[in-house]
Amino acid sequence: MDRISFTVLLTTAADTVTTAGNILPTSPTDLTGVIGRAVLGTLLPAWRRPRVKARSRKNPTTKYGPNAGQHPQTAQTYIFQADIMFFEHGLACRARC
Repeated sequence: MDRISFTVLLTTAADTVTTAGNILPTSPTDLTGVIGRAVLGTLLPAWRRPRVKARSRKNPTTKYGPNAGQHPQTAQTYIFQADIMFFEHGLACRARC
C-alpha cells in the first residue's frame, strides 16, 4: 500500500466519474477495474531505508586506542577572569562617512 500513488488514484477516479464510464458494464468485469489498473500500472519505486552508518566489521581494536592515556582522565579546572570598566563620560563618537 505504500507504493500506490494517491494522485494517480484521485485523477483516475475523477476521470471515471466525469466521463461516466463503465456504469452499466456489458461484459463480466474483473475485480481491478479502471482505477485498479491505473494504480497498479504506476506503482512508485520500492523504498529502502537509507543507511545511517556504514557497515563496520567486528574488530577488537578501537579508533581510540592510539590516544589511550594521552588525554586527562579527570575533569580539568579553568580560571576565568573578567575586568568590567564603567565610563563616567562615555566614548567619543565615530566619524560618519
